[in-house]
Amino acid sequence: MLELFPLVILLPLIGAIINGLYYKKMPHNLAAWIGILAVAIPFFITLGALFEYKPMQTQEPYMFTLLEWIHVGNFKADFAYQVDQLSLYMALIITGIGSLIHLYSVGYMHGEDGFNRFFVYLNLFIFSMLNLVLGDNLVLMFLGWEGVGLCSYLLIGFDYHKSFAANAGMKAFITNRIGDVGFAVGIFLTYWYVGSVRYVDIFQAMPNALSYKEIINWVAFAFFIGAIGKSAQIPLYVWLPDAMAGPTPVSALIHAATMVTAGVFMIGRLNPIFYATTWASDYVAITGAVTALFAATIGLQQTDIKKVLAYSTVSQLGYMFLAMGVGAYTAGMFHLMTHAFFKALMFLGSGSVIHAMHHEQDMRNMGSLKNYMKITWLTFMVGTLAIAGIPPFSGFFSKDLILEKAFSHHGIGIFLWILGIAGAFTTAFYMFRLVFLTFYGKERMDHHTKEHLHESPWTITVPLIILAIGAAFAGLLQVPHILGGGVHVLDHYFQPVFSQGVKIGEAWGIIKPPHEISSSTEWTLLLISVGVASLGIFFSYLIYYKKETVPPRDEEFQGFAKVLYNKYYVDEIYNASIIQPIMQMSDSLAHDVDKKIIDGTVEGTGKFFLNLSEGIRKIQTGIVGDYALYIVLGAIFVVFYVFFKGV
Repeated sequence: MLELFPLVILLPLIGAIINGLYYKKMPHNLAAWIGILAVAIPFFITLGALFEYKPMQTQEPYMFTLLEWIHVGNFKADFAYQVDQLSLYMALIITGIGSLIHLYSVGYMHGEDGFNRFFVYLNLFIFSMLNLVLGDNLVLMFLGWEGVGLCSYLLIGFDYHKSFAANAGMKAFITNRIGDVGFAVGIFLTYWYVGSVRYVDIFQAMPNALSYKEIINWVAFAFFIGAIGKSAQIPLYVWLPDAMAGPTPVSALIHAATMVTAGVFMIGRLNPIFYATTWASDYVAITGAVTALFAATIGLQQTDIKKVLAYSTVSQLGYMFLAMGVGAYTAGMFHLMTHAFFKALMFLGSGSVIHAMHHEQDMRNMGSLKNYMKITWLTFMVGTLAIAGIPPFSGFFSKDLILEKAFSHHGIGIFLWILGIAGAFTTAFYMFRLVFLTFYGKERMDHHTKEHLHESPWTITVPLIILAIGAAFAGLLQVPHILGGGVHVLDHYFQPVFSQGVKIGEAWGIIKPPHEISSSTEWTLLLISVGVASLGIFFSYLIYYKKETVPPRDEEFQGFAKVLYNKYYVDEIYNASIIQPIMQMSDSLAHDVDKKIIDGTVEGTGKFFLNLSEGIRKIQTGIVGDYALYIVLGAIFVVFYVFFKGV
């Protein structure tokens, strides 16, 4: 299967090209099947390559080059790819969950304008994401990075005739460009000090590149700025909730398994750089922990079902960054995978609800949907239990591992753990609030909507069932000893990739203590984690199930609830402090500097010479006598000049 791996890269591109060239004439069913197969076939090739590669028995990546690209002096960057434990893992998630989202889109987008165009964008997105995770150099990763940014703009603004969708697409695109500046600076510094952009060359050269050691914190920080933008961390998280303007399959694709996890993957790929830092990694951990709690609190008062899930994604990404920041790279990638299952499940589940409710997204207008949509309700419950961290669902194992590693981190570990625990309580509360408002309680929809309520078609429910199985059982890949399992499949799987940082750290004399705690402490942390999650569920049950409390209308929110409902007014603060001043400065530059000074100078110069030429033109009268006079005057001038100069 490794010999067929170029098809993993090429098939999504081919699917996008075929559907793109003929999207106006091609039947919808054919376009859909081309789009699905362009992602499903790469999934099966990747799955076969996983077993053929035998990742637990080798540390050598499988490398291949599709096309030579940039060769300038000593600089070299090709369309070359690196298949190893990390890239295989990501490719499986991208193509596997991507295939399910493609299948789901057939039912969800049925009858919508631009159906074929939608599959063009989806395939192009998958192609860009695969370049990002499979490329063997930073430049190709950056190309994929920008590719998913472009595709997210196209997908979020898919209904471009709606102003809010078009604005959300632009907001995502522009916000990500801010982070991309940091990514580019990281690439420049790495090439300047190491002399290559290929991962293999960088990691081989680092032990001897002592000048690189002196700036390694700033290099890591520059890369982290890029990750903040793409993976929606404070302060650049504001684009992701607005991305809900895109169709629900877009939300699942962007927020679950692909684009937003790119920053987490980048830190994992560059783990030798982040491992060798002294303060940059702590900044990653603190940012992740603060984001996890901050975004979770916003989710407490949101009423749009997709907005709740969006802030949940920001929060869960914070947990991944917390793991990466404390050096628990396996835990971070573990949560990336479990989150891909349960968050894709819940986004697609919310789409099933929205589909049945005739595009209604406000939970205040729902209620008791479990009586009409049994499959959607049951699968959504699985995802909710997983994200809440309730055993034995997958989110329990990955989140517990992150909190354990955070607790044992040197220096600031207790602080990080407290933030993580607070986020776990808040997550359990607002996710079950969503469940109780949507699937339980009184029916609050209008009569017309109620008459047409029904379970979604199989193209929607089958992906939900498959994702629910993953959300339930994926956590069994990493079971702690204290639970009698001692299963550490991912620890062994990622060891060849994540041991590179340790080797470079040893070469540079950097020693970081292992993440080890006693069994009694581990039991205590586990029980606290499950306890606070259960407490969050219990409080949510009392308020939204027993009392059947329904959030007030927009204008009726008061006090701190109003602050949370308005998302701490961060968008308003950014608008007042950054956007409006820039707009005013731009208007001033356009009207005062550009029009008056620059245009005035250019136009004034032209007018000066025009007037000068008009004056000179009047000398040309066409009268011979006038010309004779000019000759005489010129001769007199020459005589006087020679006379006086001679004197």
